[in-house]
Amino acid sequence: MRLRAGELDAQLQKSLAPAYLIHGDEPLLALEAADAIRAAARSKGFTEREVMFAEAGFDWSALVHAGASQSLFGERKLLELRLAAGRVPAAAAQAIEACLSRPGPDLLLLMSMPRPEGSNWWKAGWFTAFESGGIVLEAQPLARAALPQWIAGRLARQRQKASAEALAFLAEHVEGNLLAARQEIAKLALLAPAGEIGLEQLRAAVSNVARYDFEALAEALHGGDFPQFARALAGLRGEGESIAGIAWRLGEELAALARVKTGLARGRRQDQLFTENRIFRAAQPRCEKALRRHSAARLREAVVRMSRIERASKGVGSVAPWDELLRLGLEFAHGSGR
Repeated sequence: MRLRAGELDAQLQKSLAPAYLIHGDEPLLALEAADAIRAAARSKGFTEREVMFAEAGFDWSALVHAGASQSLFGERKLLELRLAAGRVPAAAAQAIEACLSRPGPDLLLLMSMPRPEGSNWWKAGWFTAFESGGIVLEAQPLARAALPQWIAGRLARQRQKASAEALAFLAEHVEGNLLAARQEIAKLALLAPAGEIGLEQLRAAVSNVARYDFEALAEALHGGDFPQFARALAGLRGEGESIAGIAWRLGEELAALARVKTGLARGRRQDQLFTENRIFRAAQPRCEKALRRHSAARLREAVVRMSRIERASKGVGSVAPWDELLRLGLEFAHGSGR
């Protein structure tokens, strides 16, 4: 079964699965999910805990042995496997499947890793074994639109609330950095009493800890949100990100979207086209926005412009790359280009 981070607590209250896989690129959600699973395991009598770090040179037979061995004291055991990378080699896949093939009431497997890599990883035997025999939890970055509600939920835990305007202000100042968002919210518990927090209180208490990344930039571009696109682009520039790298990644995604749009016009299924063009689950919502708003021709034109921006970043051509990318974001915010 697949779950999102916000659905885990309800699942743990109902039952404890024999195995959990946490994957994704949002560290706070992954850490909190693992903490919740550990707490639930302790409450169910899993008092022994073994942690294995799978790095280069890891002996995967040790995982199989750990999963098969019984505790010397007859205690229930939580076995944690932490992968440093998103690629699962063949030996790892075999060991994971072996552990999951013989679940017992006294063993709970908790595996955490970055977002899986490679083609068709969601169809791999080790991944489908987790889906069929346990819980797969995606710890993906929150979409910008979901951040105010997430903050409101956090405030409610400490018996505080804020107006929609105050929530939007706080979201803007912590965007893309949930770890910092948690710190700011915890700080509000110390600085403000229970009840509603005013906008001026937030302005005085909150630091600007927004961190922008490619995902935020692409989300804003595809959704036609130019103010957000401009903020994300300025943030990336201020953090020293490479304009060449940004242009290349956006160009690759836009080229994939142009191919998908063409395929849709020929009657092909969107899910198949997403798979063929390596548009993974986390990127699909924003890509669907772009497909609704733009024609294949406009997407192809944007790919050409991205290539021009990338060349300009390397000293070829006369355009100013950051300005040109900002101009593209403005154009994408106006008109459908169908």
